[in-house]
Amino acid sequence: MDKAQEANSCKLGDRSTSDVTVRLSNREGRPEWFYLHSSILINKSKFFADRLSHLDSTACIEIHCTDFDYDDHVSLLRLLYLPENSVVDSFDSVKTAIGILQVAVALQCEEVTQSCIQYLEASPWEDKEEEEIIKAVSKLGPVAKPIVARLQPVDLSTTRNVFVSAIRFAMSIGGPCLPFGDELITSAREQVEYMLEEDDDTPLITADDEVKSVVKTGLSKICSSFEKEVSSLLLESDLTSEAVEDRVLRILSDLEWTCNILPKMDLMKEFVCNWTEISGNILAVVEDRKLDSLMWGLKVKLIEVTGKVLEAVGYGNVILPPACRVQLLKNWLPYIRKMKPLLDSKGNEEVGFPHKMDEDLCESIEGAIVSLILALPSNDQAEILADWMNTEQVRYPDLSEAFEVWCYRTKSAKRRLVEGLDKIGNAAVSL
Repeated sequence: MDKAQEANSCKLGDRSTSDVTVRLSNREGRPEWFYLHSSILINKSKFFADRLSHLDSTACIEIHCTDFDYDDHVSLLRLLYLPENSVVDSFDSVKTAIGILQVAVALQCEEVTQSCIQYLEASPWEDKEEEEIIKAVSKLGPVAKPIVARLQPVDLSTTRNVFVSAIRFAMSIGGPCLPFGDELITSAREQVEYMLEEDDDTPLITADDEVKSVVKTGLSKICSSFEKEVSSLLLESDLTSEAVEDRVLRILSDLEWTCNILPKMDLMKEFVCNWTEISGNILAVVEDRKLDSLMWGLKVKLIEVTGKVLEAVGYGNVILPPACRVQLLKNWLPYIRKMKPLLDSKGNEEVGFPHKMDEDLCESIEGAIVSLILALPSNDQAEILADWMNTEQVRYPDLSEAFEVWCYRTKSAKRRLVEGLDKIGNAAVSL
């Protein structure tokens, strides 16, 4: 009988043909004996081949295990008796394959090691399992190349291409994503947010000119669609239909999502400029008499989106010329001032009225408006504050802080002017 036939006829634990005993013991000293065959061990393991070359035919080889890898050692010994093409099919989980792989590496079982790598490379991993795989393959060198290919960072060009595709889906630049529709758009948006998120290292993607160009195109398209949908409201025969408002709110929600990711790409100014440009037309429709008692959800959502714009400009994250900042306030301050008491009144009249400006939104908008006003030229501040004090709805937004600062600065400026005149006589002084 040749060696191949002899190996095929051997069975694990067959004492009548066994010529090698392997003793496994863990930290607790729990021993277990396995009756094996030197022909199998020498052929399948360099570790056993080396040990057996120094022992006689009645050898006993002892291996010390831990509580964590005892079962993996037992599983490995059983795998040594399987045909090579059956080893991969014997694994029942990634966890099992990881444990056996570590033992196979330690005992230099190349055949089993390759089978473990083949299984792990083709199987889905959980995050915790991936960390274990990384630890295991770090000791393998070139043989682990198939697994390493799944773990190594993607080159920047490929990452950018994936990100651009996700942006196109998220912003519906290429049209509707049938048949998956909303599900695919939601998934794409989640991944775009994740790729832009800054963690302990760096964001996965940095917005270069190509990426920014795609985003600008998408933003322009959404703004145009939103303006068109809002303008068409006055042509609707039935404005009470929920479907009509939902259609407009859907596009506005797209704009809001875009607004949330743009600061991470240094593109918030693009949003502010687009929003400022369409504001006049949007407000002309929303404040039309036909919508006086309708579309409260749309009216509140407009305030929420505008609040993000006011914050970006008011706190200096987006730099605009004074004229643009004044126009932004003149467009939206009267609308916000009018809507707040109306929404409060509707909430008091109707139980469960869902549309309102919550406390956080009110505070953030008020703070942004005050900051924005105080950064304007003094004459523009005076005009806005005078208009505020001449209205009935002076309670919100409360611009008292801005008024106090303006009074102080105006008095200080006048004092400086007088002091300057005293120093240089009647010469004209320009501040």
